[in-house]
Amino acid sequence: MLNEDLNFVSMQGLDLPDILVEVEKRGSSFAKLLTIPEQDDWVYSDGKSTSCIAFVLEMYKEAGLFGPLASSIQVTEFTIKDAYSLKFFENDTNRLPKWCNADDTVKLPFCQILGKYRMELPGYNAMDIYAHMNEKCPSMPPKYYRPQSC
Repeated sequence: MLNEDLNFVSMQGLDLPDILVEVEKRGSSFAKLLTIPEQDDWVYSDGKSTSCIAFVLEMYKEAGLFGPLASSIQVTEFTIKDAYSLKFFENDTNRLPKWCNADDTVKLPFCQILGKYRMELPGYNAMDIYAHMNEKCPSMPPKYYRPQSC
């Protein structure tokens, strides 16, 4: 799959060693090649391939939640945290269903339908969308720190 990803960047049919040579010929580096955002419309040899969160965000995109920015958003670049951080959700807890927080001592800003343990979603419903969102964000584990300018 990595070879296919790398071949989408106009290097059709090359194996990894040939990709490395071609990247150097073009005056770039393998590290820079790996930072090129995956495009939502890429189709691999075994068909369309996506993560669970990219699938959900693609539905949001098709439903119009990204508005006029949809064509400048590649949902394949999003993580789960990026998805729940988007300002797409109800922000008035009074409008949540009554059962949502009825028997809980801690009132969450969202409804957790199932589960023995309470979910923590830092940054929930806090981020405005913008063009080319998440295309240049670092993502080094374990904290996946997101700079303010990202």
